[in-house]
Parts: sequence; C-alpha cells; structure tokens
Amino acid sequence: MMNLNKVRPLVEEWARQVGEIQLRYFRSADLEIATKYNDFDVVTRADKESEALIISKINETFPDHDILAEESGEYSRQSRWRWVIDPLDGTTNFSQGLPLFCVSIALEHDGEPVVGVVYAPYLNEMFSAVKGAGATLNGNPIHCSTKTTLNMAVVSTGLPVDKRENRDNNLSAISKVGVEVRGLRRLGSAAIDLCYTGAGFLDGYWELALHRWDISAGSLIASEAGATVGYFRSDRPYSILAATPALYPELHSLITERT
Repeated sequence: MMNLNKVRPLVEEWARQVGEIQLRYFRSADLEIATKYNDFDVVTRADKESEALIISKINETFPDHDILAEESGEYSRQSRWRWVIDPLDGTTNFSQGLPLFCVSIALEHDGEPVVGVVYAPYLNEMFSAVKGAGATLNGNPIHCSTKTTLNMAVVSTGLPVDKRENRDNNLSAISKVGVEVRGLRRLGSAAIDLCYTGAGFLDGYWELALHRWDISAGSLIASEAGATVGYFRSDRPYSILAATPALYPELHSLITERT
C-alpha cells in the first residue's frame, strides 16, 4: 500500500499548476468554447490543457495506474488504483467569467476514493483529504456544520444536463426543498458544493445524474469532514446527497418523495 499522506501534497502541487493554467485563460478572449452533449454542456481550451497536464503527471509518477478523465475518457491498465479527474469543474461559470470553478483530482483504490484534492484557483481554496485522516482547507482542518433543522439551513443543488428533454430534472425536488430551507443556492460546481458542505459553508447539497469525475474527490472531502454522503437514486447513477448527519434523513425524504 502506498503512503497516501505523501501522495496528497503531490496532488495538491499538480492542482496548483493546473490552477495557473486556468487563471491564465480566465476572463480572456482565448477560451475556444465548444459544446459536447448539448448547448448546456461546454468545454474550453483550459479544460483540455488542464487535463493534459494532470494525465502527464500521473503517467510520469504512477505509470501503472488507471485513469478516468472527463474529456479524454478511460485509460485502463488493469490496476486496483485509478485516478479520477475533472480538470475544470464549473466550466459554464468559468466561460462566463464567474469565479466558482475548480480542478478535482481523486485517487481511488478498488473503486473507493482514498485521496481527494479540489482546488479553486481564483479563490485560492485548496481542499484535500486522505481516507481516515480528515479533511482540510488550505491546511486547516474542516468540519461540516452542526445545523439540525432545515429552516436554519442553506443548501445547494443543480440541474442535470438533460434538463430540457427529461422531465425528471430535479425541479420538483427544488420546489419542495426551497420552501423548507433558509436558503437554496446553485453554485455550478459539484466539487465545490461537496467541499463547501464539508467546510460548513453549506449545510447540504444534492444533485441528479452526475459523473464519477464530478464527485469522487469532493465526496471524500465531505465525508472526511463529518458530512453524511450517499446516493439517493439507483436509476440515475451518481445522484448524490451530502449533508450534516442531522439534516441528511429529512433532505433525503424530501428529494425522493414522489408526487
């Protein structure tokens, strides 16, 4: 078993280098914005350059490991270790000039995240965690909030990329939760939502039909910070809910309630 406490600072350094790429392109005219699945799913030059850097670092340092990356797919070497990369989470924010975006890098062992790093370069917020060792923000330990009632809670969510053609698009759950909580936010980055839940800046977060690269690092960080993290829909993979332990059951009930 490799020393994960030595892997963590290495990945943090990779994330900082990726952040330099992203800041160089942020609010510039050289983004080369393109669409993928539909008009709501965008990719930029910064996404591609960020991913290329991370993959090159992994191949140099851990050449036998598998890789799952948002833009270039899966590299399988039949390893029990797999890197899961979202090179730029919050691309729509990034392309609009909004500062909520990040790089998300996780190392999984037998399918479970054991190291997670999420770095928001514009905000200079470095979240990281090692399984069983807690989570930090810029080196300082973090913990989820102690809120116990929804009327005091601020939670976040998002809409799936197929929101227009699929009526199962989270709007019903938003209407139910929105009237029960103090505040409902849509930040536009699943990785940041999960980290902010871990840090206590949010009291909960849920979203439908994400991808592994959206949530692998952030889910570890949130859970290591004391949040309860789980999936709430077996029919829509990676539909994730993270919240304070006290709020998780009530939020789960609201978002899974059928009307």
